[in-house]
Amino acid sequence: RPSSSTSPSACYRLPFCCCHPGAYEKRFPTCPQIPVFLGSEVLGESRSADGAVHVVERSCRLRVDAPRLLRKIAGVEHVVFVQKNVLNWRERTLLIEAHNETFASRVVVKENCSYSVHPENEDWTCFEQSASLDIRSFFGFENTLEKIAMKQYTANVKRGKEVIDPSLAWNHVPEQRWPVAQEGRERAATGRGTQGLPCPEDPVLLLQGDKLDADYIQRCLGQLTPMQESCLIQLRHWLQETHRGKIPKDEHILRFLRARDFHLDKAREMLCQSLSWRKQHQVDVLLQTWRPPALLEEFYAGGWHYQDIDGRPLYILRLGQMDTKGLMKAVGEEALLQHVLSVNEEGQKRCEGNTKQFGRPISSWTCLLDLEGLNMRHLWRPGVKALLRMIEVVEDNYPETLGRLLIVRAPRVFPVLWTLVSPFINENTRQKFLIYGGSNYQGPGGLVDYLDKEVIPDFLGGESVVRPVAWAGLQGLVPKSLYLTEEEQEQADQLRQWSETYHSASVLRGAPHEVALEILEGESVITWDFDILRGDVVFSLYHTKQALKPGPREPGAKASGQLMDKGWVLGTDYSRVEAPLVCREGESIQGSHVTRWPGVYLLQWQVHSPLGSMACSLPGDVLTALHSPGPKCKLLYYCEVLASEDFRGSMSSLESCTSGFSQLSAATSSSSSGQSQGSSLVSR
Repeated sequence: RPSSSTSPSACYRLPFCCCHPGAYEKRFPTCPQIPVFLGSEVLGESRSADGAVHVVERSCRLRVDAPRLLRKIAGVEHVVFVQKNVLNWRERTLLIEAHNETFASRVVVKENCSYSVHPENEDWTCFEQSASLDIRSFFGFENTLEKIAMKQYTANVKRGKEVIDPSLAWNHVPEQRWPVAQEGRERAATGRGTQGLPCPEDPVLLLQGDKLDADYIQRCLGQLTPMQESCLIQLRHWLQETHRGKIPKDEHILRFLRARDFHLDKAREMLCQSLSWRKQHQVDVLLQTWRPPALLEEFYAGGWHYQDIDGRPLYILRLGQMDTKGLMKAVGEEALLQHVLSVNEEGQKRCEGNTKQFGRPISSWTCLLDLEGLNMRHLWRPGVKALLRMIEVVEDNYPETLGRLLIVRAPRVFPVLWTLVSPFINENTRQKFLIYGGSNYQGPGGLVDYLDKEVIPDFLGGESVVRPVAWAGLQGLVPKSLYLTEEEQEQADQLRQWSETYHSASVLRGAPHEVALEILEGESVITWDFDILRGDVVFSLYHTKQALKPGPREPGAKASGQLMDKGWVLGTDYSRVEAPLVCREGESIQGSHVTRWPGVYLLQWQVHSPLGSMACSLPGDVLTALHSPGPKCKLLYYCEVLASEDFRGSMSSLESCTSGFSQLSAATSSSSSGQSQGSSLVSR
């Protein structure tokens, strides 16, 4: 059960000599300020010939802060850790390594600490600390031990800081200087840091830093360590010198620093890319220029709703009640992305307003996500791809703006969606997610811990009946009559990516529309999703080893049109691998098929004949087609080939699920090896 923990980096505005040896040595041989520390003894000690490197190895005894029953079972009242300290005056570093000696065969605990000179200011000292825990076995109390260990580690980090900080005020020790490296001499000569950023001691920078007084930080930015404040000042000053255009506010710069753990170079790169993106897409004026389509306002179930108990603006999104597939087909992916960006821009604006209103820094907002009604319709593959794109854009350009995400009424299908999207969400962001299934959001530990009862909507058991305008309709499914036509897609530049995903087809009587997919491996998965916009069609799936006239050139490539040779004989030249399915006008069809043999697979749509020519797969009477020259049926379709191992556990199963709106998806199942299986189910 490996786990790890990292304490935030700290920076002391004192030279390295002041942080060690005096302040650190205050812990030994005993430390009354840390009661869990019982004592220590030196196991070994050595020095280099020039005295620059001092190595000390100690055995430390710690009291076991655990339930009495656990201590009795373990048979110990204290544990022993071995600690090795390496003090290097030449490089001005102190490295501390510790590991447990007690129960080492059952539990492995490792801790690493380091003191070093600040890379941008030689008179400052940086401190970093991390630990790892690997519980192999512990008398059946592994979970309990993990919780105790992580809690104790956090408490010890806090107490250790309380011990060291007061000692720094008086512990000034003359520092012995060894010759510095060439890089250090160059940095000192040029007055610039290793990243090409101005050093904190630059006179110009110190004048710019006058704005960051204690009151300004407390009122607008929140708690900052000296190192964090230094990074903010340096990055802002660098922007003032190099950036052409509007300089972001300190709150905005600080978000990017936090997103990159105050690594100056990484935060600068991320911020520069975002500023370029904002300029390219004119995001700074988005709130003034963006007007969502009326259809989006009618069917998008989300809106702003007061604030949480911490003063963060609250946004409520009823995703389970929203026809995301219909919206995407009716307004396009780009319009949905623009709307998501406008929500994030509005969130930042509301954070600034709440900061002024409450007199304390509020830099992030809270989202309440209601998933009641989430089903396989929402896990429609092109829609998930669009969602991943939106997540990527938001993660890159709005870091650290989401303070908390409350997910309520998560249905059984939610883990599938979470598996798909979580890898694309930053770890810092994922830690802000709170997920409630069923009615667990009610009562202590639920929404009442984060929202006042007057703010919780009545449909979630709260007292608020005031709802955003965006909820007014909750219209359900977007009518297919409002979907964008082929001509509108061709005319709108913002729908280029949409046209790359979906294809339209007109089916003439006697002239079916066919799509060919070449499969090289025996077991792959073909998935399809199509909507019947006009007329009734018969959908079939065939397999052949014969060459097609406009045959595919590479695996997974698609050829479309009328592809079968009219001289082919069913059962000899090709075979049917999916039973014909009659699809009515207005229906949406999703399905999949696990292939059994390599070769070419043909998805076919042909006009449904009331007289029952459903079994016919070859072109019919040419005269019939000439008498009915116009398109009889029209459809939008999407298909894809997936490796079988990638498909299992993904957003659909080997047996497709009904995508009925606001209903839990049907139980899914997978195919047995070597057996062909597929299905197509309908949602109206």
